[in-house]
Amino acid sequence: MPDATPQIEIYTSPTCGYCHAAKRLFAQKGVSYTEINVVAQPERRAEMMQRANGGRTVPQIFIGDTHVGGYDDMALLDRRGGLDPMLGK
Repeated sequence: MPDATPQIEIYTSPTCGYCHAAKRLFAQKGVSYTEINVVAQPERRAEMMQRANGGRTVPQIFIGDTHVGGYDDMALLDRRGGLDPMLGK
């Protein structure tokens, strides 16, 4: 059976507690993601801000083509039952 999980990308920095919380939530959901560290790759910050409609803070989370927002946005989406369908669960 093919993996129905869309591509997940998360822009992070190493010292960001919300970034770690977002990665923990994805781990609990059993989904993999691509992490883009904007400290190690500062040239990617401009890309993140453009994709996130000006969002400057990390994490910025994308599931497929959808900009979810930051950790608080994703946690709210999960509490409302909207995250699992986006993850193909």
